Amino acid sequence: MKRSAPRPAGREPELFGATAADPAAHRLDTIAKVRKAAATCERCPLYRNATQTVFGEGPEDAPVVFIGEQPGDQEDLQGKPFVGPAGKMFDRALEEAGVDRRKVYVTNAVKHFKFEWRGKRRLHAKPNAGEIERCNWWLDKELSIIAPKLAVALGATAARAVLGRATTISKVRGGFLALPGRAGTDAFVTVHPSSLLRAPDEATRKREYDRFVADMHAIVRHVAAVRA
Repeated sequence: MKRSAPRPAGREPELFGATAADPAAHRLDTIAKVRKAAATCERCPLYRNATQTVFGEGPEDAPVVFIGEQPGDQEDLQGKPFVGPAGKMFDRALEEAGVDRRKVYVTNAVKHFKFEWRGKRRLHAKPNAGEIERCNWWLDKELSIIAPKLAVALGATAARAVLGRATTISKVRGGFLALPGRAGTDAFVTVHPSSLLRAPDEATRKREYDRFVADMHAIVRHVAAVRA
């Protein structure tokens, strides 16, 4: 779904109408309703250049929510999360761990593609703290509606959105953390699958991929234990 003419540059966008203090916010009580509302989001300037909002997808009763950083080029064009090269790596790891992607919910901390032009290519640009904070309203709605047993942050941006603070992946990776204010939902932090694609050589890529799959196995065991 492509956007109509963008707002002129230099004029700050109005925030999307539904906010935490907005009495209309309580009516966004299903993922379908929130997805529809997010399609016209202007909470930060990223909507101006993105093709469309890329919202999460998966069942509303999913036991696990996987949270990435932001849509990439292919996600922006197709309107679905994790469908590019990193998404294929992610799917492969899930399959090896015995996870059916159709039974988990997959989303991003930031719902619009932030990029820089390099010639004719659109290259990923890291979201800043303000963009993460603005978009966190949508992630909060997703987590509140789904109420998963586990929220998995894939990479530093997702970890910041989930935990509410800047986090060093190496210090928290592999541990299960309780999320303040979300009774019944734990958090788990690991790397974003795109980092595997940036490995300097095949041996390193295999080692890091195997470690990522091990994280997926740990997630399966944890969720099975808390649901028992």
